Amino acid sequence: MYAVIKTGGKQYRVASGEKIKVEQIAADVGQEITLDQVLAVGSGSDLKVGAPLVSGATVVAKVVAHGRHDKVRIFKMRRRKHYQKRQGHRQDYTELEIGTINGGQ
Repeated sequence: MYAVIKTGGKQYRVASGEKIKVEQIAADVGQEITLDQVLAVGSGSDLKVGAPLVSGATVVAKVVAHGRHDKVRIFKMRRRKHYQKRQGHRQDYTELEIGTINGGQ
C-alpha cells in the first residue's frame, strides 16, 4: 500500500517502512506524527484519488532525525560591471520513517 502526501509545499509518494526527508517539522525525535493531507491512496491496481484530499485517510510517521542538507552555493555576476556576489544556503530537514497508512473511506 502506498500514499501520496503533501507536506511543506511538496508532494511525496510514500510506502510503509520508507524513510523520507521533508521540510522541517516542529516535533521531537522519536515522536509519532500524523500526516492528514493525503492526496491519493493506492494498493496494487486499486487507487483512491481525493478532490483534493482523500477523506479520512492518514499516514502515521515517526520522527527519526533533524538535520541540514548540503550547502548550495549561489554565485551572481554581471559581466563588465565589477559585480560579484557569493552566497550559501543550507536547508533544514526532518527525516521521517513511515509507519501505517490508513486508507480512509
